[in-house]
Amino acid sequence: MMNSLPLVSLITPCRNEQKNIRQCLDSILACDYPADHLEILVADGMSDDGTREILSDYASHFPAIQIIDNPQKITPTGLNSAIKAARGEIIVRLDAHTNYAQDYVRQCVEVLLETGADNVGGAVRTKTNGYLQEAISIAFHSPFSAGGARFHDVDYEGYVDTVTYGCWRKDKLFELGLFDEELIRNQDDELNLRITRSGGKIWQSPRIRSWYQPRASLSALFRQYSQYGYWKVRVIQKHKIPASWRHLVPGAFVASLTLLGVLAAFSGIAKWLLAVELSLYLLANLAATLVTCREPRRFKFIPILPLVFAAYHFGYGYGFLLGLIDFVLLKRGARRSFGDLTRTRST
Repeated sequence: MMNSLPLVSLITPCRNEQKNIRQCLDSILACDYPADHLEILVADGMSDDGTREILSDYASHFPAIQIIDNPQKITPTGLNSAIKAARGEIIVRLDAHTNYAQDYVRQCVEVLLETGADNVGGAVRTKTNGYLQEAISIAFHSPFSAGGARFHDVDYEGYVDTVTYGCWRKDKLFELGLFDEELIRNQDDELNLRITRSGGKIWQSPRIRSWYQPRASLSALFRQYSQYGYWKVRVIQKHKIPASWRHLVPGAFVASLTLLGVLAAFSGIAKWLLAVELSLYLLANLAATLVTCREPRRFKFIPILPLVFAAYHFGYGYGFLLGLIDFVLLKRGARRSFGDLTRTRST
């Protein structure tokens, strides 16, 4: 069967990934997919930290690796440039902050062919280094952090509304119009929304395994999720409906706290409601922390996990509200801070 598999183009956008690009490429170069049926296209966003030199060195030793310039420096333009240059019948997206199982490419292709889905992928698995990064990873897999999204469940197999990274037939991507280059964040979710709204299918399989490195600080996690919330507004605005109602909850929560906080200066009832809402959130946060850390080996994360959960929720909610202000109320483009922040890395 291996010799009959189609030509596959692996694509990844990157910018200033000196710390991560080697291990990403090494894990892909070690894959068991036939080398003569494989090409690797790296869309470099004009890196200036030594990443480009690393890529050039790899390309000189491994002919399958091709470097593509991405002068716009953002993820969707890099992805689209790589897709347009790809020779493969099947496109597999990679991320520079992720390591891949040896059979990752083969499983992507086999699941795509077996299911007939328009996009396939695996759940998000994490690889951590240090106390705080591990706590962020543990919270990431809790339903309390993301509302029970299937891509957090490493054992789930079946139809979903989105998957990690993705594997598609190239002609399907062109039929969809490729990635939306306006969306510095959430371009994956938006593409998957177009797939499902057009009647297509997305399949998640535990056979497709990769390990992502989450953020290693609360401030970085907060910024990451504020960007997700911010650009989610633009996706909803574009399609007139959210992919899932869970995307609205953090924004509504932060908005209600903000409103009650303002009204509390003038109203005793508002002050009481604010105290009730905060108390309920703290109780829910504590309960989720205790459930998540019920195993003895996780007891050490009890002190920090409430703050990690809060960084997920308040970061996303804060970004969502700013997105509403910019895209809906003021009807203007994205503010610079939510564009430039995401231009330094691909995830």
